Amino acid sequence: MSDQIKKSKAAGGVPAIIATLKVLSAETGLIRGARLLLKVNQSGGVDCPGCAWPEPDRERSHFEFCENGAKHIADEATTRRVTPEFFQQWSVADLALQSDQWLGAQGRITHPMLLRRGATHYEAISWDSAFDLIAAELNSLNYPDQAIFYTSGRASNEAAFLYQLFVRQFGTNNLPDCSNMCHESSGTALNETIGIGKGTVTLEDFDRAEAIFVIGQNPGTNHPRMLSALQRAKRNGCKLVHINPLPEVGMTRFKHPQQVLGLFGAGTELADLFLQVRINGDVALLKGIMKAVLERDALDRDFIETYTNGFEDFRTALQKVGWEEIVAQAGVAQNLIKRAADIFVSSNRTIFCWAMGLTQHRNAVANIQEIVNLMLLRGQIGKPGAGLCPVRGHSNVQGDRTVGIWERPTAAFLDRLGEEFSFEPPRNHGFDTVKAIEAMHDGQAKVFFALGGNFLSATPDTDFTSAALRRCRLTAHVSTKLNRSHLTTGDRALILPCLGRTEIDTQPSGPQFVTTENSMGVVQMSQGSLDPASTELLSEPQIVARLARATFEHRTTVDWEQLAANYDLIREAIERVVPGFENYNARVREPGGFYLPNAARERVFRTPSGKAVFTVHQLPDHQLEPGQFLMMTIRSHDQFNTSVYTENDRYRGISNGRRVVFLNQEDIETAGLQPQQLVDLVSHFNGEERVAPKFTVVPYDIPRGCAATYFPEANVLVPLGSVAEKSNTPASKSVVISIRGNSVTEEANHS
Repeated sequence: MSDQIKKSKAAGGVPAIIATLKVLSAETGLIRGARLLLKVNQSGGVDCPGCAWPEPDRERSHFEFCENGAKHIADEATTRRVTPEFFQQWSVADLALQSDQWLGAQGRITHPMLLRRGATHYEAISWDSAFDLIAAELNSLNYPDQAIFYTSGRASNEAAFLYQLFVRQFGTNNLPDCSNMCHESSGTALNETIGIGKGTVTLEDFDRAEAIFVIGQNPGTNHPRMLSALQRAKRNGCKLVHINPLPEVGMTRFKHPQQVLGLFGAGTELADLFLQVRINGDVALLKGIMKAVLERDALDRDFIETYTNGFEDFRTALQKVGWEEIVAQAGVAQNLIKRAADIFVSSNRTIFCWAMGLTQHRNAVANIQEIVNLMLLRGQIGKPGAGLCPVRGHSNVQGDRTVGIWERPTAAFLDRLGEEFSFEPPRNHGFDTVKAIEAMHDGQAKVFFALGGNFLSATPDTDFTSAALRRCRLTAHVSTKLNRSHLTTGDRALILPCLGRTEIDTQPSGPQFVTTENSMGVVQMSQGSLDPASTELLSEPQIVARLARATFEHRTTVDWEQLAANYDLIREAIERVVPGFENYNARVREPGGFYLPNAARERVFRTPSGKAVFTVHQLPDHQLEPGQFLMMTIRSHDQFNTSVYTENDRYRGISNGRRVVFLNQEDIETAGLQPQQLVDLVSHFNGEERVAPKFTVVPYDIPRGCAATYFPEANVLVPLGSVAEKSNTPASKSVVISIRGNSVTEEANHS
């Protein structure tokens, strides 16, 4: 059972410094860890493997890292090791009984490992034997689409480009990735409306903005360096509006842990207005703001006439929506919505930021397109200090997509790729993450290969996904540390340990660096400085190249060995295949790297009409029966994606446990529950039930009828078939649940 502690009143501050020092001391040693952190996010240093928040274009602080970034760096640079002897001591069954936090805390994997058919323990295997085994399985498939090739968002541009090249030469576009589960809805929504699936702002725009809206996002936990940009904006006179079901401390008050004077006193108050929207009430709330803008006739008519299509249909539809239904669905009073509209209308330069609080609903694409509608009303796209800002949660998830990790590649990309490497790429669309799970479960796919990530813990419907993986003939994971996905396997399983981003990568042509793309389209270099955790580790490009050679032997047009020996050659190939990378090797070596082209920033909208598009959306239809709640999954402050560092969340006042369900106090009383009671959570979808047992009830400031739980613990409740329209992203923020008294607790009380 979890314990409640006193919640933090401000993000950052002395507690952040203490937490950083603790993790450095435990994982890397203070001196070694401090030296490494001074190179993080510096020109010529290590790009933080955590979130994709950008660094300043010009002069940078010596401390370009945050508390969670320091934890992530220390987690990778740990001195702990998972050796073959460790796997001799621990069976797969015994490891499966441990928590995710315990698994990750064991350290870096040092050797490639094999789980044979019917075996209870992993055993060491040589790299050549591992590649031969995978190649044999791939070549024995009836057709290439029986293989799934997953990608994590922390793979470098170089590794990702080689990987997609190998997969397409093998003959499939089955390239699901973590984008499918997070910002796919953003890309879909933005491509349809402004012609590019990326944001339109730079970091400097935050210093120029007069208003910043942060919706469906918790920067204090998920993107802590963003708080520095918000603090600067606030000190420049910018108004900040926070829209979220939970009042997050990171948007309430911030003490910059790297500014001595900022450590004392109350810190900087951030949000000028907090709108506590109901879970998935965002479409209604945004319609309310837009309705207020129309009522005031506060439109940029020149922009609308010159740069947009569809305004009249949009206005007609919006005028039919009444305030009563807006307020009822949003759960926010009309006067507060109009206060947000006041801030929006009075600002000449506005930025809208969002994250997975918007992208993981059935109507996720509509959520984002309503933001676009709002911004188009006042011409807030394509000018300094204004624009759209989807904040990516993984360090290179945007770059991986840019260089070709996508199950639905464009014909133009495939044409250039085929011309560069003299082969005919497959043209049929492949499986995204949800469809890949279904294909494995149905027996359509036999081999699963993952370049990074913790697939099982990241995906929805955990029991269904587990069964899908177990039906494969082979599962293989390129990893740095032990995770849950290594313990739910196909007939045979491989763990292929790779270099971390903090480590020196030496290839036949000399020391190498890799590149990544941040949330704002800047491509920069990253070069590790630590000795590798083991002499047995290979870089990700080397793993891909050697796998390709083992699979194809001489049936390939690519000199894989040469590319993996010199990453400049990979970048030269990217330059010829992907527009915007001209003079790649020279420009990326310049301090700060370079921006990729973004036509929407120049008010060039590459849609079919050549204009930005107003879209029309209905209010979502939320149907909850008595006793049901709409649940969203969230991160704790002490985790990064599926990596859990401790079982604490000091920003929300939780310690010693993660199986908690946050509920409104009135809902707790109405349901006949008690704080700290142990309950089972039951999700409901299409007549099916999924159960997650033994969650502790925690009273919290959350709207009535809503619930929040941590992932991955609650992912078992997310139905695989409950997905966003168009993007097919799992609706992890819109899970209908009911709550039952836990049978163990009830029996104990009865006795």
